[in-house]
Amino acid sequence: MKFILAAIGLSFLAGAAFAQGDRGTITGTVSDPAGAVVASAAIEAKHVETGAVYPTQSTNTGNYTLSQLPFGSYEISVTVPGFKKYVRQGLDVGVAQTLRIDIALAVGNAAESVTVSEAAPLLKTESGELSHNVTSDRLDNLPVLGIGTSASSAGIRNPLAVVQILPGTYSVLNSIVKINGAPSNTMSIRIEGQDATNGYVPATPAQKQPSVDAIQEYAIQTSNFAAEYGQVGGGFFNLTMKSGTNQYHGTAYDYFVNEVLNAGQPYTNDGNGNLLRPVARRNDYGFTVGGPVSIPHLYNGRDKTFFFFNWEQYRETQNINTQSITVPVQAYRNGNFTQALTGKTLNTDPLGRPILENTIYDPNTQRLAPNGQIVRDPFPSNTISATSFDPVAAKVQALIPAPTSPNALVNNGIYPYLSQRLTEIPAIKIDQLIGTKDKVSFYWSETKTANAYTPPWAAPTACRSRSRQLSGRTITRIPIA
Repeated sequence: MKFILAAIGLSFLAGAAFAQGDRGTITGTVSDPAGAVVASAAIEAKHVETGAVYPTQSTNTGNYTLSQLPFGSYEISVTVPGFKKYVRQGLDVGVAQTLRIDIALAVGNAAESVTVSEAAPLLKTESGELSHNVTSDRLDNLPVLGIGTSASSAGIRNPLAVVQILPGTYSVLNSIVKINGAPSNTMSIRIEGQDATNGYVPATPAQKQPSVDAIQEYAIQTSNFAAEYGQVGGGFFNLTMKSGTNQYHGTAYDYFVNEVLNAGQPYTNDGNGNLLRPVARRNDYGFTVGGPVSIPHLYNGRDKTFFFFNWEQYRETQNINTQSITVPVQAYRNGNFTQALTGKTLNTDPLGRPILENTIYDPNTQRLAPNGQIVRDPFPSNTISATSFDPVAAKVQALIPAPTSPNALVNNGIYPYLSQRLTEIPAIKIDQLIGTKDKVSFYWSETKTANAYTPPWAAPTACRSRSRQLSGRTITRIPIA
């Protein structure tokens, strides 16, 4: 029992260690009007959406650091006796970002306040890495999120499409990702701080990918990143997932494809004078909802407990195998292969008889010729008697569909059939604030896909494949300095 509890504790701490990579930092110096540093200044950073407060104080050198801040918009306040209260609004902290905010206090009554609404500086002065922060809204508003085979092996929207808007990258979705000339597919992917890289083909995330609408922000570090982001060659992809806030919010969406919007295939006819349009129906739809956990008359989670739920489903129906193939005509099925004879003589056999192209020989007539070679007699009129049919072969032949062009001997069958793919990605995230120092976060997601189809040559049975993969499950305890 002690061993089990110890293992659970270690996994809990491990989750905390890994999950720290998706956080941001605010740092700077507190000074008075003369430029002298102010020590022991009480500093608070308030997360605007959740009301969570992260306190700290300046050191003897006037420096302060608010680390491990979740993604979002913040308001910083500084209170020091003898100075006006300082308030800085509109600070957007991104994933793995460090903002430097130097604070200059004004002499006055603490009941007065100085509010600054200036945007955070874009120039990075605290680290040398080259990184790009992309929100899911930006991906939604740009034409980079396709659906179907061009998106991923599961058909659903591919989060790695973000590389198409980054400089210095080359990508073939679901196949190749190159960052700044590094070897293909040497990047590392982290979801909520957990390693979610596909070790076999890293550029194919469909086996564990999160839903695009569940992603809050993508931080892609392409060079000079810190040692803590090791075990990576070509880019560090850091995803932070959406959390609930003090306001209930939600979205609904649908991306679709339908053959009525497609051009017809040239030189075809559907029998009514129109061009053929193979069935191609794809929908990628879902919804999100998040907010504070509230149980009427029992629990009010405002400023403390939050949830976010996302459900996305990809559904595809399309025609497969619209190319012509060759199947036996009815005469062949009856054993009559006279149509196969071309009239061309290839040679003579040991008995001096002409060998006609495509002649069928009876194995029951096999014998030795006077010169010692083996010979057989052809079936009369190149026709096999029905009594000679192998019963197993006859059963197999019965499964082969009849030709759609019975007058043609080759390329005489076109058998389009419906193929259906269904992919689902449910996800849920729970955040619990414990005082001002601790936070517990739980994230779970599962990617599952199934493909079902019924080819005409296997009518008695339908083919079905199914796979599922847990995308991520994490419980983190993050100490706030």
